[in-house]
Formats: sequence, structure tokens, C-alpha cells
Amino acid sequence: MPKRKQRQDKDGLFKRSDSKYWWASYIDADGKRVRRSTRTTDRKEAEALLAMWRLESHRTQQWGEQPMRTFEELMVAYLQATADKKSADKDRQRTKRLRKHFGGKVMNHISAADVQEYKSMRRTDGVRPSTINRELTLLSTAINYANREWEWELPNPVRGRKFKEPEGRVRWIEHEEAQRLIEAAREECRSPYLADLITLALNTGCRSEELLGLQWRRVDLKLGLIFLDAEHTKTAKRRSVPLNQTAREAVLSRARFRAEWCPDSSWVFCRKNGQRLTTVKKAFATACSKAGITDFRFHDLRHTCAAWLVTAGVPLAEVRDLLGHSSIVMTERYAHLAPDNVRAAVAELDKSRFSHVQRKTG
Repeated sequence: MPKRKQRQDKDGLFKRSDSKYWWASYIDADGKRVRRSTRTTDRKEAEALLAMWRLESHRTQQWGEQPMRTFEELMVAYLQATADKKSADKDRQRTKRLRKHFGGKVMNHISAADVQEYKSMRRTDGVRPSTINRELTLLSTAINYANREWEWELPNPVRGRKFKEPEGRVRWIEHEEAQRLIEAAREECRSPYLADLITLALNTGCRSEELLGLQWRRVDLKLGLIFLDAEHTKTAKRRSVPLNQTAREAVLSRARFRAEWCPDSSWVFCRKNGQRLTTVKKAFATACSKAGITDFRFHDLRHTCAAWLVTAGVPLAEVRDLLGHSSIVMTERYAHLAPDNVRAAVAELDKSRFSHVQRKTG
């Protein structure tokens, strides 16, 4: 790769052939040479930035002051340090949106007013509160990471200033509706895998990506388990999922499909050529329409599994473990589906009151 042509002058500013901005070169507090973009084409602005950076380096070296950290410096460092995250692509997209407001700001001086201004700006653009919260959560996480891992000592005004969100969606269907859905899926000739996929989702509570990414080496029919490694789960935690008889039959159906069409395929859910399925959104929507089920997404099969378990009296802690929730708080969304538990609890008050009256009248 050819070297970039650059011209450096005596005051530490120079131009690069691959950039329209002025670049600065100076020695930092650790005695290392730093070359960074001023992100401005104005010479006077570039000179001011260079003077500020040099002053910061001097103060850090002489008096141990914390150096000023820009939004770009924070986010570039954070994204590089967490590049292996599953959400890395989404983090980069959210960073681009955050940069429109926070770009160029010194994070040491970021305030609550900056956060409120960002919220107002995004709401004016018609963005939902939940989306804005995800963006602000990224900023907050990056700040906390920098403070914990690099001791940057940045303020975090995002904390406690996100929008309040309504309780998460809990859409589920009855057993009779589920049976109609499976029957409609069986009629989908172009999607011979769909009925088995729906059946397995209903009986394991697994997410669509967990099932579509399932490989035969992680299926143990003898033990009646499927194994999900950390890399395959949303929470990045390993878990095993038991197969009941209905789920087992769905897996065996996939095994017969594999033996007939693609014996060398490693995927449980695949096409006849053995290629992995990546989405079933269109086929699932068609099956729902044929079954007369509205406002129902594939992820709602997971909600349905949880709802059936809770209404059957399974403790929330056990439902949490099966679904792989990171905390019981997520599972508590289904608590209202077990009124008998609460009814039994308040019945104890009757017993207590009766005993009290008995002792008093006796």
C-alpha cells in the first residue's frame, strides 16, 4: 500500500491526501506522538483545537488532570473494544444517529440538557421512545465501560433520563388456535419445514434464530435435549432445552427430511439442497392468514409457550430457566396468567382472620 503523502508545518498541523480536514500532530501526556483529525477545514479552528489538545496534555502531565474526551474518541474506542458483540452492527448504526447530535462534544462536559435535547430532537423526527432509549442505552453503556475499564471518569447524565416505556408485548394463542396454525403450515408446499418449526417453538420456547441456527450435533435424542451454546443465544449464556414428546416428533420429522433430501446437511431446518434457512417471515405470515390468526408474529410463539406453562402452574423461576431470560423480571410479564396462585395467597388472609375472630369470641 503506498504511503499517504502529507505535509507537516512547524505548528503541528498538516494535510493528508485522503482527507479534506486539517490533521494535528503533537506529543501527549505519556510522551507519545499523536496524529489526529481536527475534523475541520478551517485553519483557525484547527489551530485552536491543536492548542487545546496540547494544553490538556500539559495539564495531564503536570497536574494529573483528566484529558478531554470527545464523543468520537469514546465511541471509536468502545466499538473497537466490543467488536465481537452480537449487536456490534446495531451499535454502529446507533452510533451514527447519536453522532448527529453529540458529534464533536466533549464528553467530560456532557450534561442532562444535552440528553434532553437529543430526546426532543429524535421525537420531533417521529422516532419512537423505545428506539431513542436503545440509542441512549448505547451511549450510557459506552460511558460506563470507559469509566470502568480505562478510568476515564466521565459523567453519565443518561442515567435515569430515558423515556418510560409501556410493558412489553405479550401476545399468545390458545391450543386450538395453535393447532389450526400448524395445520395451515402443513399445507404450505413451498415450506415443508414450517409445521415442525412452529411445533418446536411452541414446545421449547426457543427464539427463531436459536432454532434456525440449530445444528444436528447439538441435538441429543437419547437425552431428549437440544444444546444452545453462548454464541447461539441472545443473552450469550449457554443453556440446554428439554424436548417433550411433541417436540421430539418434530425433530424426528426433520431427521427423515434430511435422510431423504440432504443427508450431509448439518442444519436441522434447511431446504432440500441442505442450505440453512435464514427467515420464515413470509411463510409464517401466510400460515397465520390461512388459520385466521391476526396480529401474531413468530416471536409470539415464545410468548405462547410461556403463557401455557404459567397457566398450567409452572413456577416463574422454571419458566425463566427454560426461556433463558437473563432475570426473573422478564418472566414476570406472564405472572398475571396465574391468578390461582394469587387467589391461594389471599385465601391465607381469610384463615388468619378466622383464627383471630375465633380466639376473640372464645
